[in-house]
Amino acid sequence: MGKIRQTIRVNGKDSWTLFDSGARNSYIVPDVARHLKVTDLPLPTRTKLGGETKVSSQAALLVGTIADKPFHTEAMILNEIGADEDGRPTEILFGALAMQQWGIRLILESEELDLSHYPSEFLEF
Repeated sequence: MGKIRQTIRVNGKDSWTLFDSGARNSYIVPDVARHLKVTDLPLPTRTKLGGETKVSSQAALLVGTIADKPFHTEAMILNEIGADEDGRPTEILFGALAMQQWGIRLILESEELDLSHYPSEFLEF
């Protein structure tokens, strides 16, 4: 498991993002969600994140670009995700399911994303 931080673009705005292979799902803060298609969840979802329980009652279709490559995925909306070691607030937590969907791998040694497996098409069986 690993974590890498960098900015990604969502609706023309850079958003500070944590790519976390130890987190199954993806999360965004309300400031990112306000420009996205948001839906109410049928029941609140509780998530253990950063040592505390957080609750989400909405999700959004997160659409943007990572290193000029387009992506889309579902993200639950949390009031706050947390901050990095420098105190900078995380706006998006990009989880393992979304990374798998878009062929994103973490290169921990250089703190970079490997996008060489980014799909040009999806093959379904």
